[in-house]
Amino acid sequence: MDKVLIRELKIDTIIGVYEWEKKLHQSLYLDLDMAWDNRAAAHNDDYQQALCYETVSKRLIELITAEPIELIETVAERVATCVMQEFGVLWVKVTVMKPGAVPHARAVGVEIIRGHD
Repeated sequence: MDKVLIRELKIDTIIGVYEWEKKLHQSLYLDLDMAWDNRAAAHNDDYQQALCYETVSKRLIELITAEPIELIETVAERVATCVMQEFGVLWVKVTVMKPGAVPHARAVGVEIIRGHD
């Protein structure tokens, strides 16, 4: 299976369940592995047949910053749904990391896999 990868996409947004968290922006970091058949794009050297990681990244930033979200689990599900529905990705692995959320841990996070290959 071919994949298009995005690593450590930084999104500054309002995220968290505590009242103090709802008053400030915090950083999330997203990793995505997206199943995508790269053969046509590579064979034809054609951008139009590629999954554009810049377009995907911009859309995900827009999605996650549109409104406050409490859970990183919600972020992961929204990202997976968006990528599959809007970009035609059939399989995606999404990792969402929230640095500084827990003392003594660099970051905490969730990882989900949706779709089929």
